[in-house]
Amino acid sequence: MSISADVELQDAGRRLILNAAGQRREFAALWLRERAPDAATLDTRTGQRLIEAAQLPLTLQIESASCDAQALHVRFSDDHTTTYALDALLTDAAPDNADVAPGLSLWDANLETLPQASFASALEDDDALLAMLEDLHRYGFVKVSGVPCEEEGMQPLIDRIGPLRRTNWGGIADVKSVANAYDLTMTQRGLEPHTDNPYRDPIPGYIWLHCLSNAAAGGDSTLTDGFMAAQRLKAEAPEDFDCLTHLSTQFRYTDATTDLASEGPLIELDSRGQLARVRYSNRTERIAAHDAALLERYYAARQRFYRLITDEALTVHLKLGPGDMLIMDNYRLLHGRTAYQLEGGVRHMRQGYVDRDSTASRRRVLGGSARHGATHTAQGVTP
Repeated sequence: MSISADVELQDAGRRLILNAAGQRREFAALWLRERAPDAATLDTRTGQRLIEAAQLPLTLQIESASCDAQALHVRFSDDHTTTYALDALLTDAAPDNADVAPGLSLWDANLETLPQASFASALEDDDALLAMLEDLHRYGFVKVSGVPCEEEGMQPLIDRIGPLRRTNWGGIADVKSVANAYDLTMTQRGLEPHTDNPYRDPIPGYIWLHCLSNAAAGGDSTLTDGFMAAQRLKAEAPEDFDCLTHLSTQFRYTDATTDLASEGPLIELDSRGQLARVRYSNRTERIAAHDAALLERYYAARQRFYRLITDEALTVHLKLGPGDMLIMDNYRLLHGRTAYQLEGGVRHMRQGYVDRDSTASRRRVLGGSARHGATHTAQGVTP
C-alpha cells in the first residue's frame, strides 16, 4: 500500500513527527528504537525482544530519517538502522479519545438481529468459528444453536477455544432450582441484571450458558450492553460516571468451603480512558464505610446506573430452548432472568467459563494475526 508521507525531527532528534495518510503522529526516539522490527532487535521466530530496552541510553536520538511510499527509514545515535512499515506505525499510534475500543458495536433494545452461530459449523469449520468469535467480540454475546442436549454438550466447542475455567463449583456446573440453595442463581426468583463473579481475581471472562430444558412459564433471559449503559451515563450525568469510574467497591462470596473477595469500580476504564469492564452484582457488593458525603454521591450514581441497566429501552429479551446456548462477555454484558415456575416444566441450564486471553488469542490467530506477525517482526520492511 502506497502512503503519501513526510517526516521531521524535533528536540534534537528525540522526537520524530510523521505526517502520513492525513494524520500527524509523534513518536519518541526510544519508543521507535525498542520497537525496531529487525532481527537484531526482535527474535524472528517468536517476535520477542532480544535487546534489554531498559538499558537503552535515555539520551538516544534519531540521527536521520526518511520516508518512501511504504516505509520509514531511521538511523539512531547508537548506530542502529532499521525500517518500519508505515501502515504498521499508523496502526500503533495512540488512539483517539473514543469511549470504546475500535471494532465494538454498542446496542440497545432495538437490536434487530441477534448475533447467532451454528454449533456444528463452529465446531468443524475455522471460518465459522472465526465469525462466531468476531460477533462475540463486536456485540459482547452470541447465541449458538444446535448444541447437543447432554451435560457436557458444549465442551467440544470450548475445547476449540478453551481451556475451561474451573472454579469452586467445578467445571461445567448445573444452574437449576434446588432445595436449600447456596446461591440465588439456584432458586426460582428473577435475577436483576448483573455480571458474574466480581468477587474473583481474575474475574471470569466469558460465560457459556447451555440450555438443556426450560420452564413452561418464565425463565426468560435478559441482556443489557453495559458499555452502552455506561456511555449513556457519561452523556447524561458525567459527575455520576466520574464517581463510578474512580471509587472502588468490594464484592464478597462465602459458603461452607469458600471465601472469595475482590474489589474494583462499577465502571472500569483502561489506560486510554476507554471502557474496559463493568461490574454489577447487587447480591455480593459490599461498599466500604466511606465518609457520608462520598457514599451519598456513590449511592446516587449507582442508582442512576441501575436505572439505565434495567431500562427496557436498553434490554434484549429472549428465551433459550433446548440446544440453545449463550456465550456472553462478562466484562461488558449484564445478564439476568425473569422468575419462573416449575409446574408443567423444568428449567435446567449448564454453565461454564472461558477466560478472555484464550478467547482473544483464538480470534486473532484465526483472523490471521499469527500469519502476519503478532508483533512487529513481520511488519518491518526489509531495507
